[in-house]
Amino acid sequence: MTINKQKILLLDNGREWGGGTNSMLELLKRIDRQKFDITCCFYHNYSRGNDETIESALLALDIPVFFIPQIKQPRWAKVVKEVMRALLFFNKKLKKRAIDLVDERWRVIPNASKINSLLQLGNYDILYMNNQPSTNVEGYLAARGLNVAVVQHCRIDPLLEPRLVSMVNQDCQAVIAVSEGVNATLRKHGVNAARCFTVSNAIDIHQPLPDRLDVRQRFKLSPNTFVFGSIGSLILRKSNHHILQALGRFKRAHPDADWKMILVGAGPELQHLLQLATAENIQHHVVFTGFQNNALDYLTAFDTFILASRSEGLPRVVLEAMLVNTAVIGSRVVGTAELISHDETGLLFDYGNVVQLTQHLTALWQDADLRQRLINAAGKRVREQYAIETYVSGVETILQSVVREKPHV
Repeated sequence: MTINKQKILLLDNGREWGGGTNSMLELLKRIDRQKFDITCCFYHNYSRGNDETIESALLALDIPVFFIPQIKQPRWAKVVKEVMRALLFFNKKLKKRAIDLVDERWRVIPNASKINSLLQLGNYDILYMNNQPSTNVEGYLAARGLNVAVVQHCRIDPLLEPRLVSMVNQDCQAVIAVSEGVNATLRKHGVNAARCFTVSNAIDIHQPLPDRLDVRQRFKLSPNTFVFGSIGSLILRKSNHHILQALGRFKRAHPDADWKMILVGAGPELQHLLQLATAENIQHHVVFTGFQNNALDYLTAFDTFILASRSEGLPRVVLEAMLVNTAVIGSRVVGTAELISHDETGLLFDYGNVVQLTQHLTALWQDADLRQRLINAAGKRVREQYAIETYVSGVETILQSVVREKPHV
C-alpha cells in the first residue's frame, strides 16, 4: 500500500543555535519519513562548536536545505527608522508600528516573495515555522493565496499585538505551543483557541548519561567544591547578571565557602558579565567556558543549575538538568515554572528578585538532604512526563490533521 507523503517546508529564520534548534533536530531525527517529506529553508547557516553548521546537521539526516541570503539593512531604512523614533517618541505603539512597516518594506516582503516561490515550486502541503509569530510574519504572507497549510511551532512565550493576532487567526491552521503557559499567552491575546495545541518540549530519557565523578575529575573540579552553573546564550533575556549579583551576596555572607560558578555559552553580554563578576569581587570563582557541545557533561558536573531568564517557552536545559540529577533553581516565568514545582522538583524565585535567589543558592549549598529530595522528585517527573517519543507523536498528529483540514482556494 502506497502512503502519500505530506510535503513540508520548514522555515527557520534564526541567527543562532539555541534550544529551539536542538528541539527541532530531535524532531527531525525521529519524524516518520514514510509520512512526511521535509525540506528546510533557513536564512543563516549558523553553527555551534566543532565547526558543525545547521546545514551539515540537516544533511546528515538526509534533509535538504535552502538558504535565503539576507541583505544588509539599506541606509534609507535606517534613516527613516531614526526619523520615526524621533517624531513618534510620545507614542510607543505608533513608533513600533512605523518601524515595523519600514522593516516590512526592505526585509519582510522580499523574503515572503522568495518563500512563496519555494512553496509553489515544491508543491508543498505545509509551511511549518520554527519560532514565534512575531518573527515569522514573512511566512504568513508567503502562504496567502496558496493551497498550503500553515503551522507555527511557538517555542517561547510569544510577543503579540492585535495586528499579529489577526494574521495568525486568518492565515494559520495550527499553533503548537511548547507549554501550557505559552498556550495560555496565545489565547489570552486573542489567538483562536481551536488553533492552539500544546505539545510539551521533551528530551531523550533513554540516552546514556555521564558519570558525575568522572566528569568532575575531567574538569579538574575538587570533590569538595560546590559548583553552581548555568548554560545558554549570553544574552540579556537570560538575565545572567542576576545570578552574578546573587553570588556576590552569597560570597559576602559566606566568605570562606569553597564554590565555583560555571557559565557555559557565548553571546553579546560576555564583556558586561565579566565586568560584573569583577565588580562583585567573585571573578576568581566564576568560569566562562564559551560555547560547548557537551552540555550534559557540564550539567552533570553542577551541584545546582540556575536559569534566571526573563522569558522562556519550556526550557529543555531544565529537563536535562533534572535527568542528570542536578538540583534546579529557576525564575518564576512561563515554561520554567511549569517544570519546577517549588520545593518539590526545584526552587523558584520571582524574576529579578536577587535576594530570593541568594536565599535559594544558600539553601541548596547548605542542605544536601534538600538537594537530594528535589533531585529524586524531578528525575521521576521528567521520565514520566517529558519523553521525546510523546513530543514527536504529538507534532506528527497535528501535521497530519492540518493537511486534511487545510482550506482550498
